[in-house]
Amino acid sequence: MKIYREDLDWAVSQGLITEEQASALWNALSLRNSERPQFNFVNVSYYFGALIVISAMTWFMTLAWESFGGVGIFLLASIYAFCFVLAGSNLWWRQQMKIPGGLLFTIAVCLTPLAIYGLQRATGFWIQDNPGTYQDFYTWIKGSWFLMELGTIIAGLIAIKFVRFPFLIAPIAFSLYFMSMDLTPLLFNEKIYNWQLRLVVSVWFGIACLVIAYLVDIRTRRRDGDYAFWLYLFGLMAFWWGLTLMGDSNELQNFIYCLINLGLMLLSVLLRRKVFIVFGGMGVFGYLGHLAYSIFKNAILFPFALTVLGIFIIYLGTLYQRNSRKVEAFLERLLPENVRRFLPRE
Repeated sequence: MKIYREDLDWAVSQGLITEEQASALWNALSLRNSERPQFNFVNVSYYFGALIVISAMTWFMTLAWESFGGVGIFLLASIYAFCFVLAGSNLWWRQQMKIPGGLLFTIAVCLTPLAIYGLQRATGFWIQDNPGTYQDFYTWIKGSWFLMELGTIIAGLIAIKFVRFPFLIAPIAFSLYFMSMDLTPLLFNEKIYNWQLRLVVSVWFGIACLVIAYLVDIRTRRRDGDYAFWLYLFGLMAFWWGLTLMGDSNELQNFIYCLINLGLMLLSVLLRRKVFIVFGGMGVFGYLGHLAYSIFKNAILFPFALTVLGIFIIYLGTLYQRNSRKVEAFLERLLPENVRRFLPRE
């Protein structure tokens, strides 16, 4: 729920609070929300600048850096990270500027794979064969990247232990997503595993990530920062893409795929997470497209049936908007008491 000054003015006009109380409440709320992420020019500039730095040290890293050698890359990445940690500490603790300070800590964590890459290149130690240059880390799926991903996750967990900044979960979740792809050639011989096996590993890894996100969600309060969002997002990416690309062996499997996506849409209501309805909606829409172009491609009435279904869904949406609290309460009542206790709360 977002509150604007006009809402307090409305409460004053209704006689619910006085003008003095409205002013005092607005000032208190403004002070309380000053360090929370908001979509305004200042915070957008903070995050945009941080993303530029992160991109420069990750995706846009040029081959020219390879000329520094493994030791040079490791030292440069470590010095950069150390400077960002010092600057972040100053902003976070001394100047009480949580958002720019937390972003600098996040940049330092994002430098972890570069530092580990330099160290591995200097020592020549790779879990499998030499995977290539650092640029290939964001392009090719190889088991030799595993230690870079594991190190980033550990660095992120250490950082968030001391700095309670939700965006620090982003590099952790990103590394988990990459790990879900690079884990397959590590668990299985490079010449034995196939694409289908990789998709299976992605699905199960995504499920594990979603379980971790759920555990984080029920143990934290979203008003203090959304620590579960990035885990949900990258967990769903690993699970949904793996499930979607597995193929359509028969119509029963296609129908089960549709039911799973409908389940994701239902979870979006129970968990109060819009990201589930996005992926679930794409899956259901894809299944309807399959029906239209494969099963009912010569059926004249099928487009009309879909039109009626779409209008009915819009109607259900209007009903839900008017009675969202009642619907959520009804769904919760359908669950046993010992299950309702484990639903995330706002």
